[in-house]
Amino acid sequence: MSRQDINRSGEMEVFVSVVERGGFTAAALARRMTPSAVSKLVARLESRLGARLVNRSTRKLQLTPEGCAFYERSVAILADIAEAERQASSGELASGRIRINTSGSFGNHVLAPLVPAFMALHPAVALDISHTDRIVDLMEERADVAIRAGPLKSSSLIARKLGATGKIIVASPDYLRRHGEPRRVADLRRHCRIGFSYARAVEGWRLREDGETITIPITPGVQVGDGEAMRHLALSGAGLARLAAFTVRADIDAGRLMPVLDEANPGDLEEFYALYMGQGGPLPARVRALLDFLVGHVHL
Repeated sequence: MSRQDINRSGEMEVFVSVVERGGFTAAALARRMTPSAVSKLVARLESRLGARLVNRSTRKLQLTPEGCAFYERSVAILADIAEAERQASSGELASGRIRINTSGSFGNHVLAPLVPAFMALHPAVALDISHTDRIVDLMEERADVAIRAGPLKSSSLIARKLGATGKIIVASPDYLRRHGEPRRVADLRRHCRIGFSYARAVEGWRLREDGETITIPITPGVQVGDGEAMRHLALSGAGLARLAAFTVRADIDAGRLMPVLDEANPGDLEEFYALYMGQGGPLPARVRALLDFLVGHVHL
């Protein structure tokens, strides 16, 4: 038998059971083995170690000095294994660092307000949050969870849906005073439209006109790499922006931004997902705790 084929922890478990239960028969009952199988296992162990562990000449089991030493080390090693499994188990108390990658808009307007409640529930967890709208490689970025919007491409990632949000075209009151408010879809041609500088699943603005949903191609006067930068440009009066409702809801309520062409809004929704690597085994407790919390608390 090769060294890699030897189940050392299994041998230790049987040997410890023999010692603690006082004999082969009692150990066999506890391990659901036959007495002869237990006896042969201990004999093989002694042969491999080159040392007698148990004296079999008396009616009562008696350990040799080598057997005593091996028993004590086996108990300690098995306890270490049990502790390692307990800490790695998905049922263990959530602890450790979670690296989250999300867009600036979601991070600022949805995730950040939820962080205090999550940390109160899981004080042994530390969060490391990074913002980017570009698609990231979780392995390369060393991220545990990525939060992204839009249709999901086939991949090795597993997704949990967090919710869906509508999209709203907005502009600042100052911009509308200077350039007028568009009343029809065709009016968009004479307005500065802020666009994204990276490829999107739908390139353009989806709007409803004459009872039909159409996509208006956008040739933006300004391009940016993330939704939060787009929001700030809209607030500064740079042009019109079409953004997720949760990104601009507080600005609209405060009068800092105004909805534009509301009647042309087709009501389409953008779905958000928490993505994580799936390897077929249980998730770390800290990651599972975060995913469950987000699913229960994110309201878009």
